[in-house]
Amino acid sequence: MKFNHLLKSFFMMMLVLGLVAGCASTPEDGDAVVDQATAEQAIADAKSSNAQAKKMNAEWRDTGKIIASAEAALADGDYAKATELANKAQRQAEAAIKQAKAEEARLKDSAVISGASEDDASSRQGGAAMSSGDDSYEVVGGDNLWNISAKDNIYSNPYQWPLIYKANRGQIKDADLIHPGQVFDIDRSASGADIDAAVNHAKTRGAWSVGTTEASDEAYLAQ
Repeated sequence: MKFNHLLKSFFMMMLVLGLVAGCASTPEDGDAVVDQATAEQAIADAKSSNAQAKKMNAEWRDTGKIIASAEAALADGDYAKATELANKAQRQAEAAIKQAKAEEARLKDSAVISGASEDDASSRQGGAAMSSGDDSYEVVGGDNLWNISAKDNIYSNPYQWPLIYKANRGQIKDADLIHPGQVFDIDRSASGADIDAAVNHAKTRGAWSVGTTEASDEAYLAQ
């Protein structure tokens, strides 16, 4: 009888331990289980958005690398990590697209890219201003090389911004980052070939990131 009582107590203890272990391994309420399909869809969405950013020449430097890391995590079966990385890439791509569209809209509002940007003749738009515009420009808040180049007293063409960049390479570390108070020299002696090279660089520059000197910019400066 005593043996049966001990045996019953032993089984009761094992049952309690089993329930505790089961509770410890049960996901907390609200935890989401990420499956393979969710991860694959997140990566596909990120790729689609980044492809659009690339088409607009607005892709951020590390977005493609993040997508590659997401695909590696997917291959390893870590669907949660793959989804997290893909969502990060998606947010970057969407931000790049938004940034590019805002810049285009702002330039259109300023009536500086009224459909002529794809015309070969546009590479020389503003050429007449070479001899009559300002020879220097002081940066104010909200400025960037695009809107400075677009000004009537500069080049009247935003795609000629690389001319400003090249003429002031000593004080511009990153073409995407200039500061109020800087005074830039405006090149009034650029040849037609110089203007063509500047416009071509502006259109084909590729991925960029604020705070970094892009390899494409370095190649342009070396010309």
